[in-house]
Amino acid sequence: MAYVPGVALLVALVAGCSAGSDADDPAADSKPGSPTVTAAPPGKYRTLPESCRAVPRSTLKDLLPGAATLPEEQQDKVYEGTATVTYDTDRKVGCRWKSDAPDASRNLSIDFERVVSYDPAVSDDDRARDVYAKKEEAAALPAPSGVTPSEKAGGSASAPADGTPSGSPSGSASPSADPSGTATGTDPDVDLRPRLLDELGDAAFLDDALTRTGSSSQHRTVSVVFRTSNVIVTVHYTEQPALVTEVPDSRELQEKTQALARNLADTLGD
Repeated sequence: MAYVPGVALLVALVAGCSAGSDADDPAADSKPGSPTVTAAPPGKYRTLPESCRAVPRSTLKDLLPGAATLPEEQQDKVYEGTATVTYDTDRKVGCRWKSDAPDASRNLSIDFERVVSYDPAVSDDDRARDVYAKKEEAAALPAPSGVTPSEKAGGSASAPADGTPSGSPSGSASPSADPSGTATGTDPDVDLRPRLLDELGDAAFLDDALTRTGSSSQHRTVSVVFRTSNVIVTVHYTEQPALVTEVPDSRELQEKTQALARNLADTLGD
């Protein structure tokens, strides 16, 4: 009988430790049969390219012809570009280039934005899709029958089935230039108005703005914005002629801007 209290005490201690272990175990509060929350998958891209090295020198020579007339040392400075000041180069980087020539000045800029979702229920790609959609909406692209251009459910933007770019009636001629930014064109079979672009990243659009500031010459800026997975790339290419009477050629600027954008998309895909 003298040993009974000791055994009882031992049992009590063991029971107390077991109770304490359950209290410290996070899984102890989970209810049987409760669903397991799975975090959304991360985006494809974890880093961004070096923006000022993202454009080949041969391409810069074509886009900035005025630099070719400069001494070699000054050419190098133009082609090096100027990095955009950002506070998080892991999330956003960019570069700017400029060249002046007797006939016109040209400016080029590229920006890379890596979108990250901090909501475990929303993937980086879904968050990037929302960011891109807001940029497309802000561009106010023309659309037929009042339909607002938007990213397709599958994640890619495309032209209508007849091949006419979104935002233009089938077979319509290109409009003449005006201060609102409508592009010019001489070929009635080619629509140069702002529009969605096919086969560029997961979704893409082109904007074309012709503007005049005060008594200076008109300058045209062609912009291409595209999304690939969780990265959004923006390209701006501007030309301002030296003469007030001259209007920058929309077709040439659009072709060069699109070519650069596709090159950047290929580089990201490598």
